[in-house]
Amino acid sequence: MKKFLKYTLLVLISIYVVHVFITQQSTLNSYATESKQYESQIETAKEEQAELNETINNLNSTEYIEEQAREKLNMYLPNERVYIDINK
Repeated sequence: MKKFLKYTLLVLISIYVVHVFITQQSTLNSYATESKQYESQIETAKEEQAELNETINNLNSTEYIEEQAREKLNMYLPNERVYIDINK
């Protein structure tokens, strides 16, 4: 009877350990999937940040400011000759 009880206890402990390992593996797989999603979001955010930094740098450049003043405000530098195409 003692041997049967020992074997039963050993089998139950083994089943429990296997159950814990399977549960942990499932949890680790879900964490790995989440990690990949977060890495993808980080890469997208870094690309957007680079584009925004480039835009900000362009906004601060003198050339960009002059271009916008010419196109949108019809402003020109002093002594600058402006040619207007009358065919438009």
